Amino acid sequence: MSDYYSILGIDKTASQDDIKRAYRSLASKHHPDKGGDTAKFQEIQEAYAVLSDPDKRAEYDNPRPQMGGFHFHHGPMPPEFEDIFSNFGFPGFFNQRQRQQRNRTLNLNTNITLKEAFDGKTLLANIKLPSGRDQMLEVKIPPGIRSGNVIRLTGMGDDTIPNIPRGDLQLTIHINDMMGYERVEDDLYKEINISCIDAMLGTMINVNSIDGRSLEVKIPEGCQFHQKLALHGQGMPNVKDHRMRGRLIIVVNIFVPTNLNFQQKELLKQIQS
Repeated sequence: MSDYYSILGIDKTASQDDIKRAYRSLASKHHPDKGGDTAKFQEIQEAYAVLSDPDKRAEYDNPRPQMGGFHFHHGPMPPEFEDIFSNFGFPGFFNQRQRQQRNRTLNLNTNITLKEAFDGKTLLANIKLPSGRDQMLEVKIPPGIRSGNVIRLTGMGDDTIPNIPRGDLQLTIHINDMMGYERVEDDLYKEINISCIDAMLGTMINVNSIDGRSLEVKIPEGCQFHQKLALHGQGMPNVKDHRMRGRLIIVVNIFVPTNLNFQQKELLKQIQS
């Protein structure tokens, strides 16, 4: 049978206040989430569960003979000690331990460009786990991924608590360089500027696609402000089927010249009349 007094570092005449003080000090020192040893922490919990309960302490000090030896029931921790660990940043710790002991899911974030989201990317990173162990990650980011998508790596998360399955790791993707495009699902929107003359008469322009190719786009006669011209298959790949691609949608802005000379103004007046 364990010596609970020695575990808490107190003698057998210790008062309940002495027991509480010893437990607070040792529990904060050996908490697993602060780098402590899980087995030691559980041993401290067990000692406190017995010595802080007057009935259990009395039976521990003067055990009654029974078949199979001495047994005790682990009851819930006093509510005031949940407040202690809330102050350390571990709210609800005891309630969670009573429900199920498990390693945590870790949440990470990474930033990529729109071009990297188009091509896909293999991300290599070295992270430090809560247990203090270094871990190398290789994450394959698929083409067509969207900002806010989460990649889940099963069994690559927290390993603080031994002898139970590791937690998972969740990587949230953020696209922070849109390269002059606006994205709506798999469609890409790009604004271009043309003169009002080109809008009236029509013209041909060149637009760069997301994969670096030069695309020739026909501006029709009588093109209107903010008219949209769709180029099918020139947008982002679909993350579930990379063979499928969205559209590149050209949004036409029409600018009016402000520096016409006298002759140009007269010609426009003749056209108007």
